[in-house]
Amino acid sequence: MRVHICAVGRLRAGPERELLDDYLTRFDRTGRALGLGPAVVHEVEDKKGGGQEAEAVLLERAIPKGAVICALDERGRVLPSPEFASKLGNWRDQGTSDLAFLIGGADGIAKPLRARVDFKLSFGAMVWPHMLARVMLSEQLYRASTILAGGPYHRV
Repeated sequence: MRVHICAVGRLRAGPERELLDDYLTRFDRTGRALGLGPAVVHEVEDKKGGGQEAEAVLLERAIPKGAVICALDERGRVLPSPEFASKLGNWRDQGTSDLAFLIGGADGIAKPLRARVDFKLSFGAMVWPHMLARVMLSEQLYRASTILAGGPYHRV
């Protein structure tokens, strides 16, 4: 199952980029034997300043046809890591070929796009910068793959 992180904004070189790349490399290595990955980041940028609606159009273009869509949204479900791993495994086991995670810009994801997603995931009641959300998601993808593989990374 290919994983797509469709995010508004460009992540420049620096500590966040290094962490993102590191966790996605780990996920690709661990997930390959489990039928997970590769993970690809699709960055979109509204250079005309059209707001959420314009960002939604760009995000929709980045979503592969037929993908299961999961939006990172503060109103979404908060899942413990083992439950997130199980959800990822279930999508894979149901024959999902593409899974797209959406990360909106500073104002979030436009309501019409949010309304058509398959699942909304929250990293808690706090709002996180969208650049850090990418890193947090990539770490959770790696953690989920190690949980599914029975590895020692995740400790309870």
